[in-house]
Amino acid sequence: MEQQKLPNVTISIVLSIVSFICCCFSAGIGGIILSGIALLLTKKDENLYKQNPENYSNFSTLKTAKIVAIIGLVLGVISLIWTIYSVQQMGGWDAYMEQVQDMMDQWQ
Repeated sequence: MEQQKLPNVTISIVLSIVSFICCCFSAGIGGIILSGIALLLTKKDENLYKQNPENYSNFSTLKTAKIVAIIGLVLGVISLIWTIYSVQQMGGWDAYMEQVQDMMDQWQ
């Protein structure tokens, strides 16, 4: 029987890499969401692989996608915590928005 590829590996690796890149943007929320989706897809493929391991050939790529997704998730959570801490240190959301508005006025 010819081996086939696991169905969600490619999208999992793409989402994992994008989540790794996005963890520093949008307060880490984008990275958390994308890595969460990637982890769900890798879990689905892991279960599929466990049923018939001899039928699939790209399990090592799936493990790589899972590792990168976990790293993206951790960095996203750290970024989110840092953003919350920074906003709190500035005096709350209103003070943060005021500072953002002042910076935007300087650019114009």
